[in-house]
Amino acid sequence: MIVGIGIDIIEVERVARLAGKSPRFLERTFTPREIAYCSPKRNEFQNYAARFAAKEAFFKALGGRIGWTDVELVNRPSGQPELVVKGRARWPFDRAHVSISHLAAYAVAVVVLEK
Repeated sequence: MIVGIGIDIIEVERVARLAGKSPRFLERTFTPREIAYCSPKRNEFQNYAARFAAKEAFFKALGGRIGWTDVELVNRPSGQPELVVKGRARWPFDRAHVSISHLAAYAVAVVVLEK
């Protein structure tokens, strides 16, 4: 049964601008594993923006906020994105489905929570 759906879209430039204004933005928003994945990429801010959108979509599906680094977007060996949530047992869902996409200017994510 679906218990939550969220979607978010963000401009890649907005994430790049926030990272440029505050060096701590990346550390406050992304986990060390997300930073290690995104930073070496040629289009690193497209990857950061996609993860930002996934977290926002998760918050919308959940109906509330948790800490930015309490939810993490990782890639399975197949390349499929997966949300990892700290303390997941306390949340009212059994599985979080996520899909992300990005272009040069925008990143988008959809999250569906299932019980």
